[in-house]
Amino acid sequence: MTDSLTVSDDHVAPAGLDSDTLVMMLDALAEFVGHALPAKLQLELDHEDVCPEDIVRAMSDPNQLGVQLVFVPEAFGGMDGGAFDSYRVCEVMARQDIGLATAVFATFLGSDPILFGGTVEQKQRWLGAIAEQGLVFAYGATEPDAGSDLGAMKTTAVRIEDEGVITGYRINGRKQWISNGSIADVTTILARTPDGPSWFVVPKDTPGLNAAHPEDKHGLRLSNTAALFLDDVDVPADHLIGEVEGKGLIQAQQVFGYTRVMVAAFGLGGGWEALDRAIEYSLERQQGGAPLAEKQGFTHKLIVPHAVRLEAARSYIEDTADKIDRGLGENGAMNTEGAIAQLMATEAGNAAADAAIQAHGGSGYTREYVVEKIKRDVRITTIYEGTSEIMEMTIARDRWQQHLKTSGAYYRDRAAALTQLETTHPTVGAGRAALAMQALAAVLEACRVARLTRNQHVLFRLGELITHAECAETFARRAATALDGTSHEKSPDRFDGDALSAMSRVFAREAAQKVGQEGVRWVAGSIDIGSADVAPLLATIPHDAIRASQSGLLADMDLVADVLYGRNA
Repeated sequence: MTDSLTVSDDHVAPAGLDSDTLVMMLDALAEFVGHALPAKLQLELDHEDVCPEDIVRAMSDPNQLGVQLVFVPEAFGGMDGGAFDSYRVCEVMARQDIGLATAVFATFLGSDPILFGGTVEQKQRWLGAIAEQGLVFAYGATEPDAGSDLGAMKTTAVRIEDEGVITGYRINGRKQWISNGSIADVTTILARTPDGPSWFVVPKDTPGLNAAHPEDKHGLRLSNTAALFLDDVDVPADHLIGEVEGKGLIQAQQVFGYTRVMVAAFGLGGGWEALDRAIEYSLERQQGGAPLAEKQGFTHKLIVPHAVRLEAARSYIEDTADKIDRGLGENGAMNTEGAIAQLMATEAGNAAADAAIQAHGGSGYTREYVVEKIKRDVRITTIYEGTSEIMEMTIARDRWQQHLKTSGAYYRDRAAALTQLETTHPTVGAGRAALAMQALAAVLEACRVARLTRNQHVLFRLGELITHAECAETFARRAATALDGTSHEKSPDRFDGDALSAMSRVFAREAAQKVGQEGVRWVAGSIDIGSADVAPLLATIPHDAIRASQSGLLADMDLVADVLYGRNA
């Protein structure tokens, strides 16, 4: 497979908003929320566990900000934004407040079943209402005993019939962890019908629909999260999305790639906001007669590695969003790629926020500093809309099948393409990323021979290793396009091609080392010592080359630190 490594694809007109419109929306969003939610108010609302419903509705009001218009097709009154636009909007919202961002995201998520499964009339009615009236939606899928297993739900929708004609449905059940649960004007509810899981549109004032008291959460306290109780909730037949029963799970799966990119953007935005605050703090905080920013022990532990991982995650987010906009992947879904983007970005964002607290010392542990709140908020991105473990399983299962279908060539071919990229762009870390791919191919083949994927934990760890290898690949390609001046026109320009190349080299080294060492660890830890079948396969991992590739790491980290602190000007 070489398509993902092409430095520049044939020109395809970008989907969604034009660049100028996107920039205007991002600027308006940052200005609006910055004015409506200053840091003092933000911390007060967090302390009191209050969702600022007035701000949520103002953001949705087409006469004020109308941010939800980005997510609505033009045919129904929206701006017809694409996946790339959505990622940029979600990142900016997350930098302001992940709880507030979640409230807006919930409207998008709640309207997804309608967008992808509704009739034309349903789309016109409900998506049009979002665009014209700023209706706030919720997404009612998760249940107390089912969690992320939508197939195990207990909520039912019984047909109401009149002389053999279905006139409506009576819904009974309970939903939990519902964002906007107490404030939504409309909730889409997943329930089991005689013909299978199906989505229903349930307005707030429908008799029998009640919300519990908002959850007392660890973080994300500006987001309203509540359980929903449905007791004999009757809805008309035309509230069945698509007006055909049994399509609910298919409709949900159609948007996993898209929604995972948005959650990934939340992790990216939260992580960068925390890290930028740590960078600013380290410029001011004196220790031993000099700012922390000048101390390599500080920058190379608490700043540089996290900036590199966040930008590796951005590379994969952008690659996936662009492919969604161009309709690539099965039905344009890019579900596995979305899972890789979400896993990398949310774990990197959570780690960056944790490092930001450490960077602030004792001050970072107090609620006076926003980084403490960001850490509590960004933690949810590794849990909601699919935990990191679900992402690891999704990734491993899909790529495992690719390995089997290609007789092990899947990652060997990608390694070869990276090696070729190294010849044309020798500074972007492509050769080091190729080592990660070579090691990954060997580890997967060892797992096949020894049948190690029967161990669930091994499968999870493969998902993690695959994520790092593929992110190293996309990072190298992104750095190459930046050097060539062919970056995506909507990509932020904070870092130039040389800076991205240095970051990519740092991350590629890390990915190669991780796959080589940890891959061997889990294979060797799962088989008999000295297995004649597996030992030769593990011997093909290029350990000597991986060790040699670490040369120059500290110098590259110095370069990245200089970029982050503006010392290269």
